[in-house]
Amino acid sequence: MKILGKLVDIHARNIYDACITIDGERIRRIEKCDIDTEYFIMPGLIDSHIHIESSMVTPSAFAVEAVKSGTVAVVSDPHEIANVCGVEGVNFMINDGNNVPLRFYFGAPSCVPATSYETSGASVNINEVEELLGRSEIHYLSEMMNFPGVVNGDKEAMGKIKAAIKAGKPVDGHAPGLMGEALKKYVSSGISTDHECSSLDEAREKISLGMKILIREGSAARNMDNLKELINSHPDMVMLCSDDLHPEMLINGHINKLIARLISEGFDVYDVIRSATINPVLHYKLGCGLLREGDAADFVIVKDLQKMEVVETWIGGSMVYGKKQVLFEPANSIVINRFNCSHINAEDIIIDNNGDSFRVIEAHDGELLTKQIITRQEKGSTLISDLKKDYLKIVVKDRYSDAPPQTGFVKGFKLAKGAFASSVAHDSHNIVCVGVDDADIVAAVNAIVDMEGGLSVSTDKELFTLQLDIGGIMTSGSCYETGSRYKELSKIVKNLGCTMAAPYMTLAFMALLVIPELKIGDRGLFDVQSFRPVTLFV
Repeated sequence: MKILGKLVDIHARNIYDACITIDGERIRRIEKCDIDTEYFIMPGLIDSHIHIESSMVTPSAFAVEAVKSGTVAVVSDPHEIANVCGVEGVNFMINDGNNVPLRFYFGAPSCVPATSYETSGASVNINEVEELLGRSEIHYLSEMMNFPGVVNGDKEAMGKIKAAIKAGKPVDGHAPGLMGEALKKYVSSGISTDHECSSLDEAREKISLGMKILIREGSAARNMDNLKELINSHPDMVMLCSDDLHPEMLINGHINKLIARLISEGFDVYDVIRSATINPVLHYKLGCGLLREGDAADFVIVKDLQKMEVVETWIGGSMVYGKKQVLFEPANSIVINRFNCSHINAEDIIIDNNGDSFRVIEAHDGELLTKQIITRQEKGSTLISDLKKDYLKIVVKDRYSDAPPQTGFVKGFKLAKGAFASSVAHDSHNIVCVGVDDADIVAAVNAIVDMEGGLSVSTDKELFTLQLDIGGIMTSGSCYETGSRYKELSKIVKNLGCTMAAPYMTLAFMALLVIPELKIGDRGLFDVQSFRPVTLFV
């Protein structure tokens, strides 16, 4: 089989007319030739860090959408489903992904649960991590979120890192804002990447210590504008990733959109493409082809390098997308889940006003980082939402038992009425809800309980929902169907006044106790800086 086009050679850093001969799954020969074509052939694209579960569909359904954008492989951390179902969840992801041609490179979750200060559906202990790392389907140790534990020499955290090093597999990091001596300790443990940088200074310090920086541009966290200069200064030390990409974004493009944007802004074509091809292949020791003789025939054909409109995607010598058609089907996925809680009522979320100052989480659009506000409410026997100040109630309910819900306040969502809730709440995936009115909060939370997982909006006695039947975080439907319904629910939330670009995604991270500064879990407020629980009242 012969493929003709303008070959983008990222090794020799030039573009020339070429004829590629494919023999089975591999490239047998690449020859320069004289042809008349407008199409470019380039290596298939790789997302260097993603949680497939955040697309709210299974790996095989994710693959159907991803190949349309020229993605041939993903380095995927399955810790979301592991927090719900443990190793059974990891096996689910591997088995489902094996049904489609997209190359899934899964990691062994390092922090399940993320902290001991919240309730998860499962744990993955050091023995299970060692067993996973011994398997050929597991390619690295997933992001070590317990950065305080690493810095302070926590026995279990260090044991998991040593197990990965012994297995000859890289260790992914997660160290938002970590710098100075603490960072040196973190890196010296053997951790080799970070995708949590939000500033050039932070990224450059980490690079100086040998870390690879994964430039993240996803649904909730978007750091590319702050970090893109690294492509000029350190082209061999950066990779592109999504981290978390919701379905309505995935159906409109993947890593190809980031590459098109960077090239159109004037960044070097070869360095940009390198960040989503050579760099992840070398760092994670992936089996993806890089358009060389003898390589696996993994490549993409595009019309224009500035727009990255994909014409064909090839994986292992077979065309998997062409003529605007995906040439494989997703798997018929089994349903796994853990959900064991009852309804809440309005009395469960009432907070008596004792006149003292109290903490408010300050959220920001497009950021996982939050701040802490100290305020007080002068009037009333109970604390209520304050629309003028945009202080809204936030409730987290343990989905794995009937423990009472925890209630706090959050600023940044700007709802004028109603409430919205989700069982996608990183990382333990309990139920999280933000709302103005207690009745709507109760209705939104209870809708999630009734579905045993999903998204909901409650307003004016109307209820809108999307069921997530797999682990309460994924559907067994298609990405297009899920994305369309997700988009509808997001629009409803925005019509209630919310100004967040991705309200559900931002909501999901309000319960993530490893991202500074102040968060809320199913056991109450948590100060990430001091890594300890704190009370609502100061």
